[in-house]
Amino acid sequence: MIDIRKLKELVRLMVENDLAELDLKDQEETVTIKRGVAGPVVSAPVTRAMPAPMTDSDIGGPEHAPPPTAADTSGLVAIESPMVGTFYSSPNPDSPPFVSIGAAVSNDSVVCLIEAMKVFNEIKAEITGTIERILVNSGDAVEFGQKLFLVRPA
Repeated sequence: MIDIRKLKELVRLMVENDLAELDLKDQEETVTIKRGVAGPVVSAPVTRAMPAPMTDSDIGGPEHAPPPTAADTSGLVAIESPMVGTFYSSPNPDSPPFVSIGAAVSNDSVVCLIEAMKVFNEIKAEITGTIERILVNSGDAVEFGQKLFLVRPA
């Protein structure tokens, strides 16, 4: 699997050199990175054998609930990642998370941090409501436009 640090460096180089697309291939993996107006989109099909996907029973814990179905998300609004990076639910490992399920948020509420190229970016709710679902775990790599939270608007 490609190292997230390498991926971040590639994205940084693309931005600095105003590149729209980058293809890298070696014996084990193929990586294609494309940048558009809305931000980078990353595709990394791996040609080597991958382990079987983990199931909820392999992981455990309430934050690893199965993906919500359409019925579960009726009336909910997603807070999406504005960038590619690493998701952090709290300002540091010893601190409580910015938000948890059931937390009330407003437009200016910080809900998480996303680290991109060694810069920690505060992500705000930009909606008033209640956190109903947290869709990613602290330390997960996230993509542009990926849903992070589901909020029931007030």
